[in-house]
This record gives sequence, structure tokens and C-alpha cells, in this order.
Amino acid sequence: MTAQVQHLIGGEYTPGSGETAIAVTNPANNQPIATLNCATDSEINQAVAAAKAAQQSWKEVAVSERARVMLRYQHLLKEHHDELATILSQETGKTFEDAKGDVWRGIEVVEQAANIASMMMGETVENVARGIDSYSYIQPLGVCAGITPFNFPAMIPLWMFPMAIACGNGFVLKPSEQDPMTPMRLAELFEQAGAPKGLLNVVHGRKEAVDALLTHPDIKAVSFVGSVPVGQYIYKTGTANMKRVQAFAGAKNHMVVMPDADKDTVVNQLVGASVGAAGQRCMAISVAVFVGHSQEWIAEVAEAVAKVRPGLWDDPDAGYGPLITPQAKERVLELIAAGKEEGATCLVDGSDFTVPGHESGNWVGPTVFTDVTPEMRIYQEEIFGPVLSCMAVDTLSDAIELVNANPFGNGTSIFTNSGAAARKYQHEIEVGQVGINVPIPVPLPFFSFTGWKNSFYGDLHAYGKQAVRFYTETKTVTARWPESGIVEGQNLTIALK
Repeated sequence: MTAQVQHLIGGEYTPGSGETAIAVTNPANNQPIATLNCATDSEINQAVAAAKAAQQSWKEVAVSERARVMLRYQHLLKEHHDELATILSQETGKTFEDAKGDVWRGIEVVEQAANIASMMMGETVENVARGIDSYSYIQPLGVCAGITPFNFPAMIPLWMFPMAIACGNGFVLKPSEQDPMTPMRLAELFEQAGAPKGLLNVVHGRKEAVDALLTHPDIKAVSFVGSVPVGQYIYKTGTANMKRVQAFAGAKNHMVVMPDADKDTVVNQLVGASVGAAGQRCMAISVAVFVGHSQEWIAEVAEAVAKVRPGLWDDPDAGYGPLITPQAKERVLELIAAGKEEGATCLVDGSDFTVPGHESGNWVGPTVFTDVTPEMRIYQEEIFGPVLSCMAVDTLSDAIELVNANPFGNGTSIFTNSGAAARKYQHEIEVGQVGINVPIPVPLPFFSFTGWKNSFYGDLHAYGKQAVRFYTETKTVTARWPESGIVEGQNLTIALK
């Protein structure tokens, strides 16, 4: 018997009354493990109304007490870390170690939310004019919404609602319908941490639910992570409805390998960065750019990648799990076939991979192409699978030109022993997040996640100080108190009526 995924609306758990039902399946065998009913418009309106009502009193709660809720929450998340990772693995197919990393990276953001008091400080200038002072306050927006993807069902919701709520807002979360059980457990633990009922609401659904949030007059800001077409739609629709929007979209991340880099380090780091998590992450390295004679290492990279074996979530020897859906698998296989047809050399082909006993799962084996050119689909499109494209250029300047010509700008890295080469790269590259001898440069939460170009639509990024600015408004006060208004006298008391 499959589980029934609940909605959380106004502090109450309900299966929902929507007529559209969705099966949540195990990607390793495509068998149903849960079902959910899509939220109706009425239920979404109830969720927004509950968040609005709860926020009216929550915004008056002392910032130090809001921080204490986050401290209790991060303690509960750590206490239930392995439980959350198990739920996450079973609905996404991620290996247990990968799932634990997903949960932990979310916990780090909650820890930063517990530091909210120092990030909510305004500014003060005394005597901006004679006898006049100016100072500013940071105040919450009201109700915010988050629309999250399947690939990080713990980390990405935790990017959003803890920071928004710590800033004094109410929140409505619409997680991916493909793996909703992890976000629901996050919400349960949040209530256990002492959050007021109705402050966090969770509704499930597809495009209709997204549209209801994007057009709802009481939603002030929307956070989104997902694909480029949907990210563009979210940004355009949300801003057209006068909302603040941050939309994190696709990526094509390059790792530049200089000939003076340590070869063993390059090979080891590139394997995990390219096919780890089945390539289903927006910071995966999907393109390796070998400069000069470092292209002689491509064969060794392919040999190392070929040793990675996908498997079940609880297999300690599995390098990664299945893709999320049969449709995702078919898209990756179609792009692998296109790479072959367009003339790229397939050094490692994972098209026919399967796991014995789980042949119906969404498996794609590790795949490596070389002789890839910028005109090929496997270079132009985000594959979102365990596929690495290898390219060769003559100089560092050629590598920079190649990366900068790409329409995406999420992450990139360079491996080198030259400080001068690293500095030139980090200075000239048009990408928001740069790693130097680090393959996947995801910033820790006291910075912000800063994709550029078609990887991000908006102005203010996730977590860190930019998230506080995204979820708040600034109120500036200019005050003048003439000294003539000072009351003098012995035993002066002021009676308030």
C-alpha cells in the first residue's frame, strides 16, 4: 500500500481535495511509493491566507526569538539527518552518501538563518543635517513562495523558507511533485521546532499550482530553482504580476585543465564532479576543457569514469543512482545518440547500462565524449545526466573565450599550479561562481549562490546577505528632535494617557 502525501495548510495536514492524482515512484524500479492529490485553487488560497495571518504576529516576534526557532530547527535536522537522507534516497534514487550531503548542505543554511539578527541590522548616520539624524530598518515583505525542483528536495527548500521566515515573513512552499516526501518531513520538523502554525504551508501540484502562486495578490516574492524555460516563465509571469522574483535556471559548467595541474588530482576530481549524482545538479561539471598537452590525459579520465558503477541507494559501492524519471532517461539517451551522430567520439558509452534485478529503473551509465565542438547539441544543451564532454584548446585565453561565449554562467573551475593563470581566469571569466583547484564551487551560506547569465533571472541571489535583501524591504527614517522640546524640572515624571 502506497503512502498518501499530505498538504500542510494553516497548521493542518490534509490529503487535499484535488481531482488530479500523481504517483510518486521509486526511480530504481518505477514502482509507486506514494500518491498525492494536486492542490485546488481554494486550497492554495487557504495556504496563502494562513501564511498572511500567521505573519502578522510573527513579524512582531523579537528577532532573537526567531533566531532561536532556527537554532532548535537545525538541532532537529541534525538529529533526524539519517532519517531524512533515507526518505530522500528512496524517492530520488540518490545514494545514501549523496542524500546525506543534500541534507547537510541545507542544514548549513538553517545555521546561517540562526544568525539573522546581525543580518537584519540597518544603518545610522547622526547629524545628516544640523540636529537631524537618519537611520534605516530592515522589515519583512509579508508572504513569500518557493517553487523547488526534484534534484535537491532537502537542500533547496532549506535555501528558501528558513531565511524568508527568519526575516519575519510567512511562506508557501510548492515542492517538486516527483519527490514531495522529503519536503513534508522538513515541514513537520519545522513545526516541532516551535514555529507558529500557518507560518509555513506546503502545497503540491503542477503548473496550475505554480500559476496560482505567481498571480496571487498576497504573494510578495517568489523563489524558484529549475530549468531555463520554466525559469524564464517564472520570472516573466511573476514580475508581470508585480512580484519580486529570483529564478535559478540551467547551467553548462566548464572545468579548465591547465598543463601544469596535478594530473591525478584532475582525474579524481573530474570523475565525481561530472557523473556524481547522475549529473542531475546545476553545478555538475559537464564540460572539461583541456589546455595544451593536458589533452593527453583525456584517455585516463575516460578510463577512470568508466569504473564508476551506478546502483541502488543503499549499495555502498554505487557511484550514483538512477535518473529521476523514464522521460529524463530518454532525453539523456537521445542526446548521447545525437553526440554520436554529430561526430563526437564516444570513449565511454553508458546507453545500455542496467542494474541486475532492477532493469526497469532509469539507469544511464557514465558516458564520456571527446572531439566535442561548440556547435554540437551535447555542448549547447544542459544534459542533466552522467555525461562528460571533453574539448581541447591551445591556450588559457582560448579556454576563457570558449567559456565566455557560452550562454550559461552558473559555475566553472580551473585546475592549475600557477597563481597568475588562476588570477587571470577568475578575473576575466563571465561566470558567477569560480573554483580554483575546486571542481564544484558552491559557496557556503555566509556567501550567496551567484549564478550569472542564463543561469539566473533576477537581481538578488539565494542565501547569505543577498537572501536577506531579497526577503525584506528597507525603511529609512529621518528624525529631528529640537532641544526646545526638552522638559526640565525636579522629580520630573511623564504621565502617559
